[in-house]
Amino acid sequence: MDNTIVITVVALLLVLVVTGMIAFMVSSAKSAQKKRMMTVIRGEHVADNGKKKNPEVARREALARKLKDNADPEQEARKATLSMKLMQAGLTMSPKQFWLCSVILGIVCPFIAYLAGKGLLVIIFAAIIGFMGLPRYILKRLIKRRQKKFLSELADALEAMTRLLRAGMPVSEAIKMVGREYQGPIGDEMGRIFDQQKIGVSLPEAVQDCARRMPLAEVQMFATAVTIQSQTGSSLSEILEGLAKVIRARFRLRRKVQALSSEAKSSAMIIGALPVFVATAMYFINPDYIGLLFYDPTGKWLLGGAIFWMLCGILCMKQMINFKV
Repeated sequence: MDNTIVITVVALLLVLVVTGMIAFMVSSAKSAQKKRMMTVIRGEHVADNGKKKNPEVARREALARKLKDNADPEQEARKATLSMKLMQAGLTMSPKQFWLCSVILGIVCPFIAYLAGKGLLVIIFAAIIGFMGLPRYILKRLIKRRQKKFLSELADALEAMTRLLRAGMPVSEAIKMVGREYQGPIGDEMGRIFDQQKIGVSLPEAVQDCARRMPLAEVQMFATAVTIQSQTGSSLSEILEGLAKVIRARFRLRRKVQALSSEAKSSAMIIGALPVFVATAMYFINPDYIGLLFYDPTGKWLLGGAIFWMLCGILCMKQMINFKV
């Protein structure tokens, strides 16, 4: 038994070390990628070669400073407050109501575990999951579903706005028409942009607020295009038309990536579900043989370690097949 505890502790320490190394490498790669992106936007590679910066480089640096806060949609999503996340999910509840629902789930889940006759450790885990895990998981799913619906209609909305602008309609009225004609997230966000313009907020600032409420790369492209148009005075209809084509191309590329990675995802699902099916079949064939994993103390440790390593393997496979476009 002592040897089993020592082996388990050593395994856990190895897992923590490996997990920390993986997290450090991923964060370093993302930081380097963001640094390269901001370097290209600022034009620093041009400024380093010459003694003086030309006006074009200075203009790009000024524009980069304005767009720096929203340069990384994923970082904006991580920094979003609870009220912003509720707004991103399309919910009308306040943060106080959300925490109240979390407290209710934190009471109901351990109560169900207590009625099922589970131990104290299971009841504590049920309380933690009910209070912190389940509400945030549901909120995250709602945000992803709303973003997916918004993205599927964004290209059509931009093309409709392009046609209205070419017909001679002002930008604010075109945004108002799109918000009125489209339902769901597109209509809500365009309506908010129009409402902000009515109270005196400039169009670039209103669109940047939309990019914060909807942290997607495509929405950031839209905000960047509008901001550049306000700085350069170019035709907004041509910019939106080109942006709609880019969004459709990204959408097709994303679908192609999903089709090519479907085989790897199916293999990962089969490999992850195979131990569960084998253990279930073994339980019905010979319950005494597999019952040692559930009733014997050493078997419980081995079962916990197997589940932990299976979860680590599933997470690794998920990261390997999670391609971002």
